Amino acid sequence: MSKDVHDGPPPPGRRRRGAALEAALLDATWEELLAVGYQELTYEGVAARAHTSRTVLYRRWPHRRDLVLAALRHRTPPLPPPVPDTGALRTDVLALLGQITARLTEITPVLEVLTDNRTRGSDLDDYLAERSRGDDGGAMAELLDRAARRGETDPSRIPARVATLPVSLVAGEMLITRQAPSQDAVTALVDDIFLPLVAHHGGTGDAADGER
Repeated sequence: MSKDVHDGPPPPGRRRRGAALEAALLDATWEELLAVGYQELTYEGVAARAHTSRTVLYRRWPHRRDLVLAALRHRTPPLPPPVPDTGALRTDVLALLGQITARLTEITPVLEVLTDNRTRGSDLDDYLAERSRGDDGGAMAELLDRAARRGETDPSRIPARVATLPVSLVAGEMLITRQAPSQDAVTALVDDIFLPLVAHHGGTGDAADGER
């Protein structure tokens, strides 16, 4: 296998082995993902950025999806984050949507994998689906249960589609546009769509009275 013209050993005094080498390779992969995206990512580009040979990469990760998955696991925090508890349903939901936006922003360089049949059923596809979905149905259920204890709403009367609507809309928009919605857009979603629906189905009138 021929080496790319940019391939080569690390600069003098920076020879890496073991965990240090692997971290450098995964950092280079992440930087290349940010620069060119998943579909344009090549072993040549990563090797050049990491000052190594393609053989070093192929030896550890024989498929691009494996290399990218390793880089994602290396650079993104574990799931799940703590479920927000701000003291009011409105601010809880806004905080949860902030977490989801941050999570999806982390994986934006490879979101196209979710629509690529060539990676369907792979560990990378499963990882991205988990990070884009997470346990947010459970998180919303916990937020609504807390709201019930505060007298804000009755979760038993709220349809499941209403309960998961904020998460579905934010995640769906980011998967389509590949960018985060503005804070104003998220706030409007909660104030103008979600909370009125909660009040209609099972609210006590207090759900929309969180801090504004």
